[in-house]
Amino acid sequence: MSTSGTGGASAAGVVETERTESTDGRTATAVVARPAPAASTRSGTPGPPSPPPPPPLSPEPEVQRPARGWGLPLVVLIIGMFMSILDTSIVNVAIPVIQKQFGVSTDSIQWISTSYTLTEGVIVPISAWLGARVGLKRLYIWSLVLFTVASALCGLSGDLGTMIFFRIMQAIPGGLIPVTCLTLVYRLVPRERIGAAMGLYGLGVVVAPGVGPTIGGYLVEYIDWRLIFYINVPIGIVGALAAVVVLAKVPSEPSKPFDFVGFLCVAGSLFSLLLAVEEGSSWGWTSYPVLILFALAVNLLALFVVVELQVKHPLLNIRIFAYWPFVNSLLLVSTLSVGFFAELFYIPTFLQNVQGWTPWNTGLTLLPQAMTMVVLMPLAGTLYDKFGARWPAIIGLLLTATGLFLLSRINVDISRGELVVSMVIMAAGLGLGFMPVMTGGLSTLPPDVADSGSTVNTLVQRVSSAFGLAALTAMVTANQAQFMSDRSALLQGSGAGADPRIVAMQEQGPSGLIPLWQQLSMHVQTEAYSNAFFLTGCVTLAGVVLALFLRRGAPTAGAEKPMVH
Repeated sequence: MSTSGTGGASAAGVVETERTESTDGRTATAVVARPAPAASTRSGTPGPPSPPPPPPLSPEPEVQRPARGWGLPLVVLIIGMFMSILDTSIVNVAIPVIQKQFGVSTDSIQWISTSYTLTEGVIVPISAWLGARVGLKRLYIWSLVLFTVASALCGLSGDLGTMIFFRIMQAIPGGLIPVTCLTLVYRLVPRERIGAAMGLYGLGVVVAPGVGPTIGGYLVEYIDWRLIFYINVPIGIVGALAAVVVLAKVPSEPSKPFDFVGFLCVAGSLFSLLLAVEEGSSWGWTSYPVLILFALAVNLLALFVVVELQVKHPLLNIRIFAYWPFVNSLLLVSTLSVGFFAELFYIPTFLQNVQGWTPWNTGLTLLPQAMTMVVLMPLAGTLYDKFGARWPAIIGLLLTATGLFLLSRINVDISRGELVVSMVIMAAGLGLGFMPVMTGGLSTLPPDVADSGSTVNTLVQRVSSAFGLAALTAMVTANQAQFMSDRSALLQGSGAGADPRIVAMQEQGPSGLIPLWQQLSMHVQTEAYSNAFFLTGCVTLAGVVLALFLRRGAPTAGAEKPMVH
C-alpha cells in the first residue's frame, strides 16, 4: 500500500487520509483507514523491513510528546539508565574489601555479582509486558524508587547473606529500567532525531561501566565501600521526582494477559545459561552440573520458541528475528559488547595484580576512555541522523579492532601511557559505532513489535557480554596452564644444564623459589590476556563485513513511531 500526501483511494478500495507535518518536520497527523480484513497482517509473518509496515488501527490514543519537547525527558531517562548500569561495574571494585570485612571465601563473595546477574536475566523478559500493563511512566518511576531503596539496604548489610538478598531485590528493578528507558526513548523522540537522542542515551549504556571503576576505586580506597550503594540514593530520588514532573503519561493495557508458560521457559533458560556461565570456571566447563545447565538452557529456549509461536499474546514477539537488519544489529552489538567488557575486566585485573596499582589509580587509568565516549557518543548520534548507521558503524568497528590489537601487545612492563592510548582508540570506536548500530536495528522494526525489540536488545547485550567474557576467561585459564607448563620446562634446577640462579634460589629453602614463581605467573597471565585481546580484535574486525549490510542515508523524517499496542 502506498501513502500519499494528498490522500486518495487505492485499487483495492483502501482510503487514506491526508498526512500533515508541522514546520519543524515532525508528523502531526497520520491516520490510515482500512477495511477489517487488513488486520490480518498482525498475525502473519513480517515482510521485508524496508519500509516497515504501518501500525494497525488501535482504539488507544497515540502517545503525545510533552509540550516542552523531548530533550528534558531524555535527560531524566539517562539518569535512571546511568544509575542502573553504573551499579553493575562499580561493585566489582569493592568485592575484595567486602570479602575481607565479611570474612568469607572467594567463591562465596562472587555471589554478590552472580545473584544480581541471574535475577536481572530473569526479570528483563517481562519488562515489555509490565510496561504495557502498568504504563511505562509508572513502571519507570516505581523501578527507580525500588532500586534506590534496595541500594540503601545493600549499604546497610552486615553479612553476606543479607547482602545477597538485597542485591536480588536491587536486580528486580535494575532489570526493568533499561528496557523501560529504551522503549520510552522511542515513544518520545521523532524518528528524524532518534540518532541524536540515542547518542545522548548511550552515555548511560556505555559510559557508566567505563566510569564505574574510577568512582568505585576512589570510594573504596579513601572513604567507605558502602558509599558505592549509598551514591544511588540521591540520584534515585532526584530521578524519580523529575520523572513524575517531566515524563508524559503512556496509556496502559490492563486487558493484555500474561504469558506465564512462555515466561517460565525463557526465565528458566536464561537462569540456567547465566548460572553455567558464571560458575563454569569454578565448577569445570565439562562437569556434569555445567553440561546439564547448558542442555536445560537450550531445551527450554526451544520450548519457548514453540510456545511463543502458538499463543495469542506472546511474552516476546520472536517474529522480529525475521527482520535481518535487526538481527544484524544484534550480532554487531554483541561483538562490541564482548570486546568492551573484556577490556573492562582484564585491564583492571592486570593493573592491580601484575603492576601493583591501587584501585583508585586503576580507575584513573580507565577514566580517559570514558571521557572519550562522553565526547563522541553525541557526535555519533548526529552522524546517524545525517548519514545512517553504516559508515559510523564501519569506522567504529575499525577503531575498536585497532584498539584491541594494540592492547594485545600488553606485557608486564608496558607503560600506562601506552595502555591509555590503546584504550582511548578502542573507546573512540565504541563511541562512534555502538549506538548507531543499535539504533539502526531498532528503527527497522514496525511499531507494533518495538517493545519486544527493546527487550530482546537488552537481553542480547546482557547475555552476550556475560557469555563472551566467560568463554574468554576459559581460554585465558587454559592458556595460563599451558604457558606455565611450557615455561617451567625450560627452567632447569638440576643436572648438567642447571641454571645457577635457580640452584641458588633452591639453596635458600622452599621460600627461595617464590620470587621466580611470582615473576613467571605475571608473565604467563599477561601473555594469556594478550591472546584474549587479539581474538576479540579479530572478531571485531570481522564485524565490518556485517556492518556493510546496515542501512545508509538519513532516517525518514516524520516516519511512524512506536504506538501503544
